[in-house]
Amino acid sequence: MPYVTNYDLPASIQHRLPEHGQDIFRQAFNHAWDQYADDPRQEEIAHRVAWAAVKKVYEKEGAEWVPRYNR
Repeated sequence: MPYVTNYDLPASIQHRLPEHGQDIFRQAFNHAWDQYADDPRQEEIAHRVAWAAVKKVYEKEGAEWVPRYNR
């Protein structure tokens, strides 16, 4: 199911990611949800796409997700 706001995201995502990361996750999830509407694995794919989008901007450092810096 698509997420309208960050408050609609699962608690595990709300507690793990900073607000900007939640925005990225939500937008990528919703886009993938629409794009893969005919696939029986729609929700699984949308979650994978969303996490991939987050990982382009953030990286996990210990228990926290921090912005990636251009290196």
